Amino acid sequence: MKKQKWYKRKIIVIPLAILLIILAGMQFVRPVIINPPVTGDLKVPHEVQVILKNSCYDCHSNETKLSWYDKITPAYWLVAQHVEDGRSGLNFSTWDQLSSADQKAKLWESVNQVTLGAMPLSSYTLAHPKAKLSGHDIKVLKDYIWNLRVNNVPEDTSKIKALKNQSGELKKAEPAVTVPKTLNGISYIPDYKNWAVVSTTQRVDNGTMRIIYGNDIAVKAIKNKQINPWPDGSILAKAAYDEIEDSEGNISQGAFKQVEFMIKDHKKYKETNGWGFARFKTPQLVPYGKSADFTIECMRCHQPMEKNDHVFTLPIRQ
Repeated sequence: MKKQKWYKRKIIVIPLAILLIILAGMQFVRPVIINPPVTGDLKVPHEVQVILKNSCYDCHSNETKLSWYDKITPAYWLVAQHVEDGRSGLNFSTWDQLSSADQKAKLWESVNQVTLGAMPLSSYTLAHPKAKLSGHDIKVLKDYIWNLRVNNVPEDTSKIKALKNQSGELKKAEPAVTVPKTLNGISYIPDYKNWAVVSTTQRVDNGTMRIIYGNDIAVKAIKNKQINPWPDGSILAKAAYDEIEDSEGNISQGAFKQVEFMIKDHKKYKETNGWGFARFKTPQLVPYGKSADFTIECMRCHQPMEKNDHVFTLPIRQ
């Protein structure tokens, strides 16, 4: 009888002991999380700063603070990956390295992520409940972003002049333009201007308007209400322009800023949720991104819209 009890105990104790030994050994196999110097912190009102430090800075700054349970492997591996990914996408400790326009764009994107519930990550707030944002916190962030909006100057002569100058330059340069490619191999698609307009939107943070075009496959999908998911071959083009406002508040298209493409192919672009991303900036159509990994940034930005097949601006129904 005693032998049977001891045998049963061995069945439980030995595997448990092996598991503990493995966990103990894992504590010595871990990446290093370091906090580099802060070169230029974000300058915002105190109330906004407190919210960001509480909910964002552990992953999006060089001031990462680890709880005791964050330091235990395998949880530590997940934390280390969160910090690496977070800093690569947005680092408040190197804020001075961004242009003023990029700073506002990053803040705009961040508040969008928060409002849509994509940030902070649920896997993070599960272990760090104090990082959850309250309704008041979100309102404070939204109010701050709204105060950064660009107000149009009615009949802005500088924007009107920029449009005229750009139109002339484009006509001269058009015959000599070569079709550029992004680093992930997507070519600029000049024919998008002949596609149907499927929606429009505005960015109050930089005073631009966006016109969204769809190719024939995308337009057909919209008409058939088959956009979740979008069919392979769908292409959406989002072109950004200055806003020119007249004395009565009517807004028209100004100078061209950039165009972005989303190309649906669930096999080819499996790593980025079935979409290929590309962006071409300025009239010179300079491809965006320092490496092909720029698509990771695009994917993260669109992650909150997973339930809408990762598309932000829903089309106007035909």
